[in-house]
Formats: sequence, C-alpha cells, structure tokens
Amino acid sequence: MRLQCAVLDDYQDIALKMADWAQISDQVNVISFHKHFESEAEAAHALKDYDIIILMRERTPFKASLLSQLPKLKLLITTGMRNASIDTKYAEEQGIKVCGTASSSEPPTELTWALILALTKNLIPENQSFRNSGPWQSTVCSDLSGKTLGLIGLGKIGTKMVLIGKAFGMNVMAWSQNLTQERAEAAGAQFASTKEEILAKSDIVSIHLILSERTRHLIGENELKSMKKTAYLINTSRASIVNQDILIKALHNNWIAGAGIDVFDAEPLPGTHPLRSIPNLLATPHLGYVSQYNYQTYYQHALENIQAFLEGNPIRELI
Repeated sequence: MRLQCAVLDDYQDIALKMADWAQISDQVNVISFHKHFESEAEAAHALKDYDIIILMRERTPFKASLLSQLPKLKLLITTGMRNASIDTKYAEEQGIKVCGTASSSEPPTELTWALILALTKNLIPENQSFRNSGPWQSTVCSDLSGKTLGLIGLGKIGTKMVLIGKAFGMNVMAWSQNLTQERAEAAGAQFASTKEEILAKSDIVSIHLILSERTRHLIGENELKSMKKTAYLINTSRASIVNQDILIKALHNNWIAGAGIDVFDAEPLPGTHPLRSIPNLLATPHLGYVSQYNYQTYYQHALENIQAFLEGNPIRELI
C-alpha cells in the first residue's frame, strides 16, 4: 500500500507542478490542499490518515495538540530550515521525523525594497489616480538619497539591505540586541548603540529579526512614538515583533507617515480586519518568500527528503 502525503496551504495550486512527484508515485500518493484549514479540528479531521505532511512555512501550526491527533504521521517537512509553529520536541517524542528545505533570502529582500519604493514614491495612489482618470500628479514623493535607513537586525537579509540602501545613496544604521559595532561596521553600516537611537534617527525603519520571546512586541507604543512623524516602518520579518494593535493606532493617529508590512498575526487576514482599510498602510499577503526560485527549491527538496526517508536515511533533519 502506498503512503499518503499531504501538501498543505498550496494557495496557488502549483505544488504538484514544482517537482517531479512521479519519481515516488509507486510508493507515495501526493495530494495537494489549496484551502487553508480554518481550525485545528478541521486540520486533524482532514489529515488523520496521512503518513507524510509538507508544510508551507508557518501557514498551519503543528503544535502537540494537532500532532497527537495524527496517528499515522511519520514524516513532517517544512519549507525552510526553521519553523517556530512546529512542536519539534513533541514530534521527536512521538518518533516523527521533521525535515526542512533550503530557502533563499533574495525574494524577501526584493519585496522589502518594493514596499519601501512604493511607499516613498506614492506608487499606489498615483497608479489608482491614473487608472481612474484622476489628477495628473497629485502628490510629491519622498527622496531616498541622503536619508537614513535603520535596520533592526543585521543577518542575511539585513546585510543585503545595507548594500542596496547605499546604492540609493542612503545613510545606513543598524541595531539589534546582540549586534556589535565591529559586526555593523564590517557589514558597512553605522552602529546604533540603542533601539531608541535608531528609531529616532531613521527615515525608514526596516525589521529583519527572528521572532523570539526577546523580540516579541519589540516595537510598541513608545517605539512608534519615538520615530519621526515623516518616517516609515517596514516589516517583512514576523508580525509579532510589532504590536499590531498599537501599529493600527499609530497609523490612524499619524504618529508615523506610514508602514509597509507583509506579515500578520492571523493569516490569511480576515476580510473585515482593520488593517485592510488604513490609507497610510501598504500591505501584501506574506509574499516575501513566494517566488519561482523558492517554490521550486522548496518542493524539489521536499521530494528529495521523502526519497531519503523512504531509503531509511533522512536528510535536512530539524530534530
């Protein structure tokens, strides 16, 4: 009997075209789920007979409460090599192998700059005016050259952001809880000694951190109020690094000029959510990692992970 494999949250209905699943068709039956499960109960009911599950990032959490309802599960694959929404400790206790895939940092870097440019150049309102036969030039855009880009986090993406910011003629500062002056300067950024300093001096603040207990709600009311009123906040990292309720308040009250975000506390975001109607917010539906290259990598590596598991030699293990 063939093993049953579920590919979850395949929003674009593209997963089965991104790898040659025929290579394992004699041993594994692969099924794609396009619709997001609205609840854990719905996920448990739909997935109870599957031996292998492939997750797309953190779209569907796999906590112990869900894993305990999947008696046949033997292999769990996540795209990327980190997924905080999986209870890996419980999975290990239950003998479930958890594996990951490679993931490129170029797509989220590119999206971050798309948000920055669209906000500062007023591309959305000007395009809407153009399409609706409105005023020809109704705004005056902001300049990037000579302005300060503040990077909160200087890992792979943050380091790429430094190079691009400098190409635009920007001054680039960086800060994080563990960042040193030597590391910042080696990456070509000016070192900000405190969070308060980088927020007060930056015209654009862009977040590039991993979500942890230390970074959860790192940006709240005091932080947003300390930014320039002309500044923009960009978050393509993790939603909970910024207090979402306070961000809504900040945008409504014009504490800052605007924000560009790609990540949300609830995904997909409900249609009636207040973030969907804020005029000085430019938001995208978590597109940072969604690219042809990443998707091909994710599903090709998932296929390789399954092949290795079937041979008894799992690869890219997270536990």
